Amino acid sequence: MTSQQLLAKYPIISDQIGQPALGVVLRELEKTLAQGTEGVVVELGCYIGTTTLFLRRVLDSNASDLALYAYDSFEGLPAKISQDHSGVGEQFKAGELSVSRKQFLQEFRRANLKAPITHKGWFMDLEPSQLPDRISFAFLDGDFYSSIMDSLRLVWPRLAAGGVITIDDYQRDALPGVEQAVRDFFGDKSIVVYQEHNIAVVRGA
Repeated sequence: MTSQQLLAKYPIISDQIGQPALGVVLRELEKTLAQGTEGVVVELGCYIGTTTLFLRRVLDSNASDLALYAYDSFEGLPAKISQDHSGVGEQFKAGELSVSRKQFLQEFRRANLKAPITHKGWFMDLEPSQLPDRISFAFLDGDFYSSIMDSLRLVWPRLAAGGVITIDDYQRDALPGVEQAVRDFFGDKSIVVYQEHNIAVVRGA
């Protein structure tokens, strides 16, 4: 079953990502699997599992044995810093979007899907050793500047050649810190950032 067929068959369980954006993420995962890129799949910022469930379904539909890792504070959003303040109003405040690790894992039991390897903690506190050595595909959904910067610092050095990082909320007016973090992180690197439906796509060399 293709990612588009999966999107048509199964519900999106929260309003934190729409079908067009989720379609971009899943399409990029399919491409990564098709080219046989070495490494596992990671998601930093999983909330209740809205995207994670579909990442699992794509892996299963492609008979992939790649491990799936999920990282989240499970305490909601952190505090904003200056880069996160938006001219369109203050949305997404500290503590919002909080779900427990138990709630997250329950969604996989409901869907009869294998749960990911799940780590609870703020991205700033994660040690490099807590991530796999080789990553083929990553989805980053940290919402704020510091969370995206912390995620990129952890994931980019481990991204396999030909691997892909997808980043939610890129060029979204309400969350300007995401685009600023991406630009700051890749500013001194010869990297092209492609954007579609507020998803940034970055390919490893």
